Amino acid sequence: MFSLRPYQAEAKQAILAAWDEGHRKTLLVLPTGCGKTVVFSSVTEEQVGKGHRVLIMAHRGELLEQAAEKLKQASGLDTVLEKAESSSLGSFIPVTVGSVQSLCQMSRLSRFPHDYYQDIIVDEAHHCLSDSYRRVLDHFPEANVLGVTATPDRGDMKNLGEFFDSRAYEYSMSTAIKDGYLCPIKAQMIPLELDISSVKMSSGDFAVGEIGSALEPYLHQIADEMVHYCGGRRTVVFLPLIATSQRFCRMLNDRGLRAAEVNGNSEDRSEILADFEAGKYDVLCNSMLLTEGWDCPAVDCIVVLRPTKVRSLYQQMVGRGMRLSPGKDHLLLLDFLWMTERHDLCRPSALISKDTKIAEMIDDKIAKGDEEIDLIEAEEQAERDVLAERERALARELEEMRRRKRKLVDPLQYALSIAAEDLANYTPTFVWEMAPPSKKQLAFLEGRGIFAEGVTNAGMASLLIDRLVRRQDEGLATPKQIRLLERYGFRHVGTWTFESATKLIGRIAGNSWSLPRGMNPAAYMP
Repeated sequence: MFSLRPYQAEAKQAILAAWDEGHRKTLLVLPTGCGKTVVFSSVTEEQVGKGHRVLIMAHRGELLEQAAEKLKQASGLDTVLEKAESSSLGSFIPVTVGSVQSLCQMSRLSRFPHDYYQDIIVDEAHHCLSDSYRRVLDHFPEANVLGVTATPDRGDMKNLGEFFDSRAYEYSMSTAIKDGYLCPIKAQMIPLELDISSVKMSSGDFAVGEIGSALEPYLHQIADEMVHYCGGRRTVVFLPLIATSQRFCRMLNDRGLRAAEVNGNSEDRSEILADFEAGKYDVLCNSMLLTEGWDCPAVDCIVVLRPTKVRSLYQQMVGRGMRLSPGKDHLLLLDFLWMTERHDLCRPSALISKDTKIAEMIDDKIAKGDEEIDLIEAEEQAERDVLAERERALARELEEMRRRKRKLVDPLQYALSIAAEDLANYTPTFVWEMAPPSKKQLAFLEGRGIFAEGVTNAGMASLLIDRLVRRQDEGLATPKQIRLLERYGFRHVGTWTFESATKLIGRIAGNSWSLPRGMNPAAYMP
């Protein structure tokens, strides 16, 4: 039996609460390596305890086996397989692991009553948008649906928002690294200019065939660089084509690296993977085979030779090296100067930052540096720089606004003052969030000292109201206190307690509303 980590326990309760509140199709967002299977196994155990039948869907046999094994380990629950000749109909076992390729066939699906499953879990939630998954999900219209995905970007969330009606819980990769549950990442730019500017797009990403052809002229140089950077490391290389992967593997072996190659046609795949995990090989080359369902915690170097604009795919590749392992203090991510006219190519910053400006600053630092760059440290510095610039720009805007609304606090000013990045960078995802704020929301915000005209949608209003109520419960400074003290030049009053702000206001009031002699508000800390 597994003991849930704190964030896993929070995720489980958030999922159950979302379903209880009527959000029938909800999302769990967890980075690769943070135990998504453990979370949905615990949710499954909870629902089975209520007498529910649960369906866990996946698109590959390895993922079905992994889900069944982890569920058995985590909860002791057995599963029945819905695939090929095996069927769950008539079984007393309440949990089914099902192949979507089998389930979506109408000859099989039509045998199931529409209320047969009360809960459906979809690993790799982006598959919910495909016709095969939708056919199965639409057949059970009253079932609760949980989609599990790695941290998506805003484009991914917009697509997922077409099917899901809420996001129950999200745990970011940055937080997981800082909390010690994932391995720190250091990115190293390899100074090779790989020209993919002429590569066409296919199904929303770079065409793999053309990527393979574009890579060919550079493979020998890349192999030479890997000898320098990958010595003594357990390395996984992602390539676009099987032929390219096999050719590159031979090049590495010619240079003295112990390399092996696996692909979907490898008959000895299990043996090769086991030998790599046992240390028989230094490098494992593959053509996008190992993005899902395979884990080797000892991997401490990732080489992405399959450029992509799909954040979830990029994270799956890098995620193969992010698990913790004895003696491993960081993951080395080798990046290349991919020359392309596209601005949405995934680079190392895509792993940790959704803010475009911060991401650009991180990638610029990696590109200009000649050594490994810690991504979390680079993100924190970029955030400080961006925040400083935003504060300067905001100061200019606020000077104009003060003439109109001296009694209220601008929402962005409030977000920066209380160091709330989620508020400062908020972008609505779901339809209800994009709607205008209600009169009741606006009245509540203005009553608490927020400049309501600066709140443009219901999602932002809801987030602000939740933050105001939570801060009141935690005894932190109010917007009115923030407004008053920051007018005197005190900084980041939003991080102060209500009591500290009250005492200082009392001192100023007792001094005829003048600052006490010798007090420097810019440097003052309560």
